Amino acid sequence: MFQIITMQILKMLLILLLGYFCYRKKLVDQHGNQILANLLLLVVNPALAVISMQIEYRPELVSGLLLSYLLAILTHLVMIFLSTVIIRQKNNEEYSIERFAAMYSNCGFVGIPLVQSILGGEGVLYLTAYMTVFNIISWTHGVGLMTGNLSLKGLKKGLTSPMVIASLVGLALFFLRIRLPEVLTDTLSYVSGMNTPLAMLIAGISVAQTDIPAMLKNRKVYFVSAFKLLFMPAVILIALIPLPVSLTVKYTILVAAACPAAASGTAFALRFGKNYKYYSELYSFTTVCSLATIPLFVYAAEFFLS
Repeated sequence: MFQIITMQILKMLLILLLGYFCYRKKLVDQHGNQILANLLLLVVNPALAVISMQIEYRPELVSGLLLSYLLAILTHLVMIFLSTVIIRQKNNEEYSIERFAAMYSNCGFVGIPLVQSILGGEGVLYLTAYMTVFNIISWTHGVGLMTGNLSLKGLKKGLTSPMVIASLVGLALFFLRIRLPEVLTDTLSYVSGMNTPLAMLIAGISVAQTDIPAMLKNRKVYFVSAFKLLFMPAVILIALIPLPVSLTVKYTILVAAACPAAASGTAFALRFGKNYKYYSELYSFTTVCSLATIPLFVYAAEFFLS
């Protein structure tokens, strides 16, 4: 499994570099990158959520899915608590940006291709549970963190996001044991196949827009990134060891938690008047570094979880 994910990471890195050079050569700009991000979030990821649940109904899958929802909730609660305790608000104007980056993972853009490569459709099924929880909590608690208050409007938006709706549709089809016609499954498969290349092109374009020399001089970038990519996954890994759940569920939760800072944080920071450039630095730096740290935790999981 370690070799599989290492090769997948290498492929993703090459696509990320392609996105980087496309921006540098002015083949695409920030507006184009936003269009790609919208396409990925609103079309490709939902298509993958539906097609991943077009698998044979088995009782063990149901129990694994329910456990994935439970563990996803607990994982987010742990990450919110640790981030709030360790990243202090006092004398820190950017605490909301740093906490958001540490709490919320890019479980869709980065998590889906990795889980799909090592765990297949079953892993993606469980990952949709994590992503559903992520969408709901980030659009409620995450928005509250950025604005300073929670709102019912944020909860409504989280519950009606395309990814949540697609997950619910996929779940309904799965539990009702309804298989879509071949023409639809093939279409959804083609669309969902764009997930990895689009996600990494977007990441590469984002990295290309970062002031790399300034970023590398900022010590807080290193602290938040180490906290997000090393400390948090280590805590989750230790917590998963004694749990009597399947290895597939454990690996899915671990990979999702080990992913870099959520891409949606930049949009949130822009929308709510926060320092979006700083968040972009955290997003870019954690994305690149995660290409080394995620295989490290998968290797550790093979030793401790097996």
